[in-house]
Amino acid sequence: MRRPTRLGLPGLRRNRAVRISRLSLRDLLSEATAGMLQRPGRSALTALGTVLGVGAFVAVLGLTSTTSQQIDERFNELTATEVTIEDTGGDQPEYVENAFPKDADARIERLNGVRDAGVYWTVRLPEGQGVRSAPVGAAAEEAQSQIVAASPGVLAAAGPHLQQGRTFDAYHDREAQQVAVVGSGLAARLGITTLETAPAVFIDGDAFTVIGVIDEVDRKSDVLLSVVVPRTTAERVWGGPRGERAKMLISTELGAAQQVAGEAALALDPAHPEYFQAVAPPDPRSLRTAVTSDLDQLFLLLAGICLLIGAVGIANTTLVAVLERTGEIGLRRALGARSRHITLQFLAESGALGTLGGLVGTTLGTFAVVGTSMAREWTPVIHPATVMAAPAIGLVTGLVAGLYPAWRASRIQPVEALRR
Repeated sequence: MRRPTRLGLPGLRRNRAVRISRLSLRDLLSEATAGMLQRPGRSALTALGTVLGVGAFVAVLGLTSTTSQQIDERFNELTATEVTIEDTGGDQPEYVENAFPKDADARIERLNGVRDAGVYWTVRLPEGQGVRSAPVGAAAEEAQSQIVAASPGVLAAAGPHLQQGRTFDAYHDREAQQVAVVGSGLAARLGITTLETAPAVFIDGDAFTVIGVIDEVDRKSDVLLSVVVPRTTAERVWGGPRGERAKMLISTELGAAQQVAGEAALALDPAHPEYFQAVAPPDPRSLRTAVTSDLDQLFLLLAGICLLIGAVGIANTTLVAVLERTGEIGLRRALGARSRHITLQFLAESGALGTLGGLVGTTLGTFAVVGTSMAREWTPVIHPATVMAAPAIGLVTGLVAGLYPAWRASRIQPVEALRR
């Protein structure tokens, strides 16, 4: 007679241990792909938030680098090539009214690296006097504007863009001709529309023929609101500088500004260089660093806001998907899926959507930078690290956005899910 088994039933084998369910990487990826393709429209809208966020991230950083390059060029072309010399007049009792010599322009222009140079000052008119388009007593337009006495080199150094006419030259300055150059805004206020009729402006009762109208300048923008007359003419009519010291504007070759600033005082008056103070341009590297740092911080903040909006969109859409797929989740749990498997599945879906959005956003952001640069005739600058990091940022954004929905999905009990 056979001995009974441990269960007391002859012929039955012992129960085998129940195998714990596992989720391989291949199965995880296939389930995540199936979940996304099951609702392609929703998946596309979910990824759209990351597309916009990462695209904005790449675009703003690329445009920051591109505009910083343009700032560099602007500093190099203008600010780094401009030197101003101020007349301090020396200390008492050696104080002089105007320390600039008559040939100051020629002395400075002989320095290596100097393009143009000229002396100027603001003329002080009697109280109540302004600029008129006709003599006193006649019907005329009148405007309050400053009168600038300048040598021809000042206008050359300012880099004027003439609307019509010309600027005065060495002949006008040498012969003390009563001519003037005005800005386009002031000319419009005075009713000067053409130079063919040789219009004149009346300053303190003296007529000055307008020979040029300036529309724009590269330096010394206050010229656009001024009447500029030859220096020698101003000295003959009103005398030298009064109340305000004369200055000199110098335009230099690129890289020569610091050297010119150090040599200008000796070139003007070797016996009394202390009469002059050179104002050199700021170090373009430090100034550029400060400006680009501010731009970087601003645009990074904007990119972060865009990514946050994208993450909130992914989290919201994923949470809605969890609620709609409650029955599916319950069925999976009933068939042996564990809580962490459900968590990994939804994290894989949100991470895949984030990565896809990051790739598309990187492409769109790059196109935006290149397109904007081509339209503005700039050189596009995009750091390779930005392009490489953008898809990873999309992945991280998707994973972070999917944490809470995935946790909610893992907490759903099979019995409660199957009842719905």
